Amino acid sequence: MIDLNNLGKYRENNRIEAKKALGGLPHSIWETYSAFANTLGGIILLGVEEHRDKSLHAVDLPDPEAMIEEFWSMVNNARKASVNVLAAKDVAVERVNGKRIIVISVPRADRSNKPVYIDGDPRNSYRRNGEGDYKCTDEELRAMRRDASAGTQDMLVFDRLGTDVLNAESLRSYRRRMRAARPGHVWDSLEDEEFFLKIGAIGVGKDGKRHPTSAGLLMFGNEREIVREYPRYSLEYREEYGDIRRRTDRIVSSSGDWSGNVYDFYFRVCRKLQLGLKIPSETEDGDGKPVRKALREALANCLINADYYGEGGVAVIRERNAVTMSNPGGFRIGLDEARSGGFSDPRNGTMHKMLNMIGIGERVGSGIPNILRVWHDRKWAEPIFTQSFDPDRTTLSLPFEKKDGKKQKIKTSGKRDYGVQKEMIVAYLTDRVSAKSSEIAELTGVSKTRARAALNKLISEEIVVAEGANRNRTYRLKS
Repeated sequence: MIDLNNLGKYRENNRIEAKKALGGLPHSIWETYSAFANTLGGIILLGVEEHRDKSLHAVDLPDPEAMIEEFWSMVNNARKASVNVLAAKDVAVERVNGKRIIVISVPRADRSNKPVYIDGDPRNSYRRNGEGDYKCTDEELRAMRRDASAGTQDMLVFDRLGTDVLNAESLRSYRRRMRAARPGHVWDSLEDEEFFLKIGAIGVGKDGKRHPTSAGLLMFGNEREIVREYPRYSLEYREEYGDIRRRTDRIVSSSGDWSGNVYDFYFRVCRKLQLGLKIPSETEDGDGKPVRKALREALANCLINADYYGEGGVAVIRERNAVTMSNPGGFRIGLDEARSGGFSDPRNGTMHKMLNMIGIGERVGSGIPNILRVWHDRKWAEPIFTQSFDPDRTTLSLPFEKKDGKKQKIKTSGKRDYGVQKEMIVAYLTDRVSAKSSEIAELTGVSKTRARAALNKLISEEIVVAEGANRNRTYRLKS
């Protein structure tokens, strides 16, 4: 992640923290340890100071081995750190221009170990943003505790609700789709209540009676009952072309003219995407099936990985030359793991199985790699995954344009929602020392003028700082 031979070109950011540490192991190292473990991971450099121009330089530690021994003793002490997420290879003495420093590579903690806290108090849990380490909010702690559960979030049985809160037409529609997808399945002969007990939409409560599960309520319930259990629940699809928002092409769960549940939302949005999206035929073997299948997969992933207790709700935005899907909750596995495939950890595993039963979704862990492959095969700009925190949110942007920026037949509006731009830029600068406005323009799919406008807004919000002038100007996260 960091080239120690060129240490001077780096700056502190979301993934790098430097501490001079000539007076011994800094106390603040533990806040950073907690913050990196609870966010995206990062590197702590001991024996490195920050100059006035923000560049990093080694200062030479007098006894790094003793400092490492003290660090291991403390990180393995539960009264100091709730869990040790490090392996032996993650802590090492390195030489930079003949000077000895300590490099501590803190990985992102497994969800079962979060929140990672210090000094024996879960309230001393930290996270990392562009401005450094900050203490987690109560909502962030609750979200991490929900994700730490061995089961998925949608396994809860709502004892106080009856099965009559489930929308009858949604249930009938699901059974019809199940028969079409799996003709002759052994469950097809079951009565409705037994069938939905089998797929996990209904469960047996503490009173021995049958009640809807959280998966069943979200998938098949009516919106008015769903929001009683999930007060922040919201599903929205909208179409935006420049400054124009087409209200007639908007789907909102709270509208009252349809059920408002996840199952019906999925198919309503799929119809909008399939019918309204004009994929250039010369790149699609004539019918656009691979892209449309990838879009369905992306939408399913968005819905089954949403934290419906979280803020913001699910939002799907279709622009002229892109589709953006955003859901509350972060990735439960590392983004690199998700990209490589082979492993999946959906937040709502029961909902995932329900969709699989009617032919939606690929084999475990293959969804994101399939999406990336489809875009790569068409030589389109790579889909962009971003994670933001406080509140936790995951966004996937799917551009329909060539890697070199040459547009397909569908013309882009040249604009993109600032909230989406902000998430994309912060995520990009998290993994890089700095970037020019031209790189940000290419990343976000807008003109250089609009990219600079977004960067200036981030500067005014004290998230990003600019360095240099004119053609040499670069942007980085504020330390």
